Order: sequence, then structure tokens, then C-alpha cells
Amino acid sequence: MTKELLSLAPVVLTIGMALVVRRTLLALGSGLLLAALILHWGAALDPLLYLMDTFTGQLYANGQWQGWHLDVILTIALLGILTQQLARSGAVSAFAHWLFPRIRSRRQARLAVVALGWMVFIDGIFSCLANGNVSRPLCERYRISNTQLAYLVDSTASPLCAILPFSSWGPYVMTLLAGLTILPGAPLTAFLQVAATNFYALITLALAVLVAWSNLGFGSAPVRPEQVQAQPSREGSPWLLGLPVLMLIGGSLVLAILSGLKGGSTPMQWLANADIGGAMRNAALGAVLLSLGLQWRQGIRPGAMLFAGWMGLRSVATALGILMMTWMVGRAIGDLETGRVMATWASTHLAEGLLLPGIFLLCAVTAFATGSSWGTFALMIPIGADIAWQLQPQLLLPALSAVMAGSVFGDHCSPISDTTVLSATASGCAPVDHVSSQLPLALISAGLALVGFTLLGQRLPLVLVWPLMLVLMGLLAAMALKRRPGPR
Repeated sequence: MTKELLSLAPVVLTIGMALVVRRTLLALGSGLLLAALILHWGAALDPLLYLMDTFTGQLYANGQWQGWHLDVILTIALLGILTQQLARSGAVSAFAHWLFPRIRSRRQARLAVVALGWMVFIDGIFSCLANGNVSRPLCERYRISNTQLAYLVDSTASPLCAILPFSSWGPYVMTLLAGLTILPGAPLTAFLQVAATNFYALITLALAVLVAWSNLGFGSAPVRPEQVQAQPSREGSPWLLGLPVLMLIGGSLVLAILSGLKGGSTPMQWLANADIGGAMRNAALGAVLLSLGLQWRQGIRPGAMLFAGWMGLRSVATALGILMMTWMVGRAIGDLETGRVMATWASTHLAEGLLLPGIFLLCAVTAFATGSSWGTFALMIPIGADIAWQLQPQLLLPALSAVMAGSVFGDHCSPISDTTVLSATASGCAPVDHVSSQLPLALISAGLALVGFTLLGQRLPLVLVWPLMLVLMGLLAAMALKRRPGPR
């Protein structure tokens, strides 16, 4: 077996294991172990020593602590604590109690679901659980079907997290970007540029607003007497949710700018040179402390707050394990030069204009099969970057956008994705019903995203791509609304 084929074996094993066992950690661990055996075949202890060195190197290397990795770990842990604090303290329910009397129609109710999804953007899973459970009584009152609620909840969760640097996804993706030696500029700058061409996420968010406004693709739910009286039970101030979220967003931005003041004279230069990891860590800590203070004023017992914090840490334990494993897999893939091998294959078999659509579809299939966008990010961001760098370096950032977009699309449609299942259960419908009702709309977004990536691959400037995309979206929306049966 040639060296090139051996370098692909860990990737093939990882994807295969994910398909068979449906466990991201086990799949990543299997691929990592095989990579260690290939790199150090013939010595009994060398593979084990390589794994130990790879693990410790993510935290401490070259005589210094890996500050970025440590900041990301602490930020995700703090966000896990914050999400549980907000959920268990009744902050989200209090916000809903404040919001519900202000809703006057079914259209406003659907738009309120979208707005709440934007409010609880901190984490995809938290968004699904919080938005679904809080909005369900409102949707029952206005005869909005559970499948439509699940679609609106799911479509404002992962797609939104994928483009916001201050969600729990932001530090994770920026860590993967920071590991690319070929990355132009700072991780935050690259993340924002990647988000600007994440066609699937942006189109999905726009389509969710259109569906909420027009009731496109969904009918009314049958009304039952007990549904009409449904009300959120928790009273309180909407600021229980609003203040910690504002602290998280505003604190991250202010601290990031302050840390980068010496690096330039414009806001973008400040952000490009900012200590993003430290800013997000400190802002998340401030949001947690503020949430605890607000809960203390509400009379919530310290024991309950400690328990919520513990449950928050437990809720992100698997994500942190995946994060550490992805860092290790990234180094192993680099040592095996897997990206170079795949780039060589792509240069032979893939037309230049199809580079971006090809990456999008490959990542979509992988994420759909595994049910994990994060696992697909970890596997495909280094590989996609290497392929683009070898074939068309000017398309490096659009290629990373294609990785992100394809991964979110596959995860969005996958019946084994955690956000798919949680969106359905929190909204009161079966996951299979949610998948079947969401799939046509997701395919529309994916089709438009493919058009966008094809145009980018043809070297069309982004300032022309987006207007063309908007015109196409408008035409499709007009055709769909014209043929749409049923009441709004």
C-alpha cells in the first residue's frame, strides 16, 4: 500500500466509524489511533508517546501554555454554565411571559419565534431547547403547527450560531482556523469573511423570516380547547435573559477592541489584533456572574445555582472532548499530509470551477451521515484549506465557507443530529415529521447555496454574487407565494 493511500486511511476510518456507530468521539478516536500507528509503525511505545505528546501539546508546547486553546476551553465551559443558568432560573420563561401579551396575530407569533431564536443564539442546543419549549404554548394558542415551530426553531439555531463569532461555535471554529498556517490574517477576521459567504446559513435565516411572515409551506394546526389557554408559568423581568446576553455580546466586543487598541487605528484593525479568546472568556465570566447576581435578587437558592452550574459543565463535557480530539486529529492529519494528498487527487479529477460546490456537497454528505457539524468542521476544515491552497489559493476563504455551509446543511437535515432531534422534541413533534417537513425548504437553501458557490468558483466578485442571489431568491419567493394555498 502506498504512502498516499495510507495517509487517507484515518479519514476514511473516521467517516466510516461515524456512519456505523454514530458516535463522534469514538470515530475521531479511532482515526487518531490509526494515524498514530501509521506514523510510528514498528515501535511498541512510539504510537502511545505520540498520542500523549499530541494531547499535551494542545495545552502546553514549546515551553509555554497554549493560551488560545485554554481560553476556548474556559469560554465553552462558561457558556455551558450560562445556558443552564438561564434555562433553570426561568430567565427564558420570564422573557416569554413578558412577550406573550404583546403578540396580536398568528404572523406576529411566528415572527416572535424567529426573534426569540435570535435572542438565545449563545449555543445551538440551548437555542433549540429554550426557543422550542418557550414558544410552544404561544404557537398552540395561535394554531401554528408543531412542525412549523420545529422548522423555525431549528432554522434559527445552528445557522445563526455558524455566523456569529460570539456564540459557542465561534471560539471552536476560530480555533480550527488558527491551526491553519496558511490562513491570511487573524482568526476573527477570517471567521467574519467566511461568514459573509456562508450562503446556506444566511439564506436559511432569510427563508425562516419569509416562512414566518407568509406561512409558506405550512398550514394551520388543529385547535384543541386546552391549547388555547396555554400560558408560560414563570413571571419575572425580561432582563433576566437580556442583561446577561447583552453582557456577553457587548463585553466581548468592548474587551476585544480594548485588547487590540495598540495594533492599529481603525476598528477592524483593533479587532484583527485583538485577544479574542481572552475577551470572550472574560465576557462569558461576566455574563455568568451577572446572571448569578440577578438570580440572587430573585431569591433563587445558592444550591440551585450551583446545581445549574454543574449541569452546565456536564452539558458541554462531550463538546469539550470532541474539541480536544479534533485538535489532535488536526495535527495527525497535518503530519500525514492528508490534505496534500487529497489536493493532488482533486487537481486531477475535479474541475477548477467545481471546487467550491464539490467541497460543499462532500461536507454536506459527511455531516448528514454523522449528524455532527462540529465533527465535520474538525475533519474538513484542514483538508478543505489544503485542497484550496494547492489548487486555487485565492479561493481559500470561500472554500472554508463551503466547508461551513455544507456541514451546517448536512447537520440541519440529518435525522440523527442533536439539534434536529431537540428541535422536534422541544416543539412537540416527532423527529421524522420535522425532518420530512423541513427537508424541502432546506433543499431550496442548499440549491441557492450551490449556485452561490458555483458563481464564486467562476471568479465572480462577491459584490455581484449577492445581488444575483437576492434576485434569484426574490423570484423563487414570488413564485412560491403565488402558488401557496391556504390561509396565512
